Amino acid sequence: MQTTSEYTYLFISFLALRTLIELYLKIRQRQHIIKHRSMVPTQFQQTISLADHQKAADYNVTRINSSFFFYLLDLALLLAWTYGGGLNYLDYLLHPLNLSPLHQGVLYLFSFSLISAIIDLPQTLYATFVIEKKFGFNKTTPKLFMLDLLKGVILFAVLATPLLYSLLFIFDFMGNLWWIYAWAFLAIFQLIMVWLYPSLIAPWFNKFAPLNDTEITDKISNLLDRCKLKNSGIFTMDASKRSSHGDAYFTGLGKNKRIVFFDTLISTLSPNEIVAVLAHELGHYKKKHILQHLIISSSSSLLGFFILGQVHHIPLFFSTHGVINNVNYLALLLFVLISPVYTFFITPLFSFLSRKNEFAADRFASENSNAQDLIAALTKLYKDNASTLTPDPLYSAIYHSHPPAQIRIEKLLKLS
Repeated sequence: MQTTSEYTYLFISFLALRTLIELYLKIRQRQHIIKHRSMVPTQFQQTISLADHQKAADYNVTRINSSFFFYLLDLALLLAWTYGGGLNYLDYLLHPLNLSPLHQGVLYLFSFSLISAIIDLPQTLYATFVIEKKFGFNKTTPKLFMLDLLKGVILFAVLATPLLYSLLFIFDFMGNLWWIYAWAFLAIFQLIMVWLYPSLIAPWFNKFAPLNDTEITDKISNLLDRCKLKNSGIFTMDASKRSSHGDAYFTGLGKNKRIVFFDTLISTLSPNEIVAVLAHELGHYKKKHILQHLIISSSSSLLGFFILGQVHHIPLFFSTHGVINNVNYLALLLFVLISPVYTFFITPLFSFLSRKNEFAADRFASENSNAQDLIAALTKLYKDNASTLTPDPLYSAIYHSHPPAQIRIEKLLKLS
């Protein structure tokens, strides 16, 4: 019969293996970028200067260097919360309040979230006001940063309060099949959030205005007609008040779908390039990649709830990971904390599927706009966002949701 210590060693072994792999991959990525810093890849020599290529290399290397410290900090925090007794101590601190189990659970999870947010704050500040500023990307002022932080706290409180009360109520009072009801509730909640995001949540942080460039809107309307798609508007977002990075996205559900362009992107790309970028985003919708993502996400969530439903009442589940009290809210939080350690090894599968979908969306864009326009747009985005043109192949295969720049351009050239 297995003992608690043997299960503990198993978890520590998974954690150690994941840590060694991730640190090794970070080192590979850094060395590969540095090795290719002195020369622009052939496909980009006419469009990206050596200075811009080296800026992107230095930017990515700087981010990797800083990530080592914060990665090890996160590792130390995970061990502190579990085997260090942090989860137990936080529960002990709240017990004198003599709250009901439901109120105790919600307060506990809120307290943990607040502590975690405070601990994460230095990393966000460093990334925003040191790294992004150093390379000329940051436009966020301290005042805007604090305002965003306050809005985020308020939004979290408004949304998380009914969510946590509902999940813990289901956990506590819906019997052995609680995990099915919890999964169904969370799935519905997430769909509602996706539907509400474009019109109610996103405007809290950014200003959205209808795109008023008739040349661009006419070309977009023609594209939408060809693709037989309707939407509730084409908007620009004032992303430039926070960053000079550019992007675009297609969001929402049903009749509440929106096409959104960062104002930084509108100022950089030509009308035909903007249409090509949008055609790529529409490709994800038409090829049902969004639906696929929802199904995979929902299935993964169901599997997670099922596993939690089987182990939450087993004392060994708690003791193996350093927790003393066998209560539902601790089971829920503990499961969220330790799951990534066991599931890290399927990361390459999801990355592969995502890259496959990106290639499919590129093909859709080449069929419904122009491959050369998409190549030109992507090249500008690589340059403006300081994306590395030379990622390590192994690192990219495991982590990257988008294909490496050189491979992506090569495939698009064959479609042009």
